[in-house]
Amino acid sequence: MKFTAAGAMLGALAVSLGAFGAHALKGSMAPELMVTYQTAVDYHFVHALLLVLIGIIARSQGVTRLLQASGWLVLAGVLLFSGSLYALTLTGIRGLGIITPFGGVAMIAGWLCLMMHALKKN
Repeated sequence: MKFTAAGAMLGALAVSLGAFGAHALKGSMAPELMVTYQTAVDYHFVHALLLVLIGIIARSQGVTRLLQASGWLVLAGVLLFSGSLYALTLTGIRGLGIITPFGGVAMIAGWLCLMMHALKKN
């Protein structure tokens, strides 16, 4: 997987969804849902940058199992965490919130795999 490219694509999507929220949704969505939507954008963007970083590290140090795991976990985390929050805020279906913690756990695991990779390399 080309994590740099995936991260760049997710970054572009995060900016687009952030702009959509700021311009198209502002005023038409309850304030607490806007906060939730913004949380999705914030985590989405930070983890898009993390994917770019993982790709850069893989290119410079070589692909390892821990880097691959990190990248896949971060990607899954964005899809599950931010994706469920986007869906929840746009549809109002509160049951979608049950998916969000799985995405958060995937993001945490992705960071921890990156940490383990860094510790093994040093």
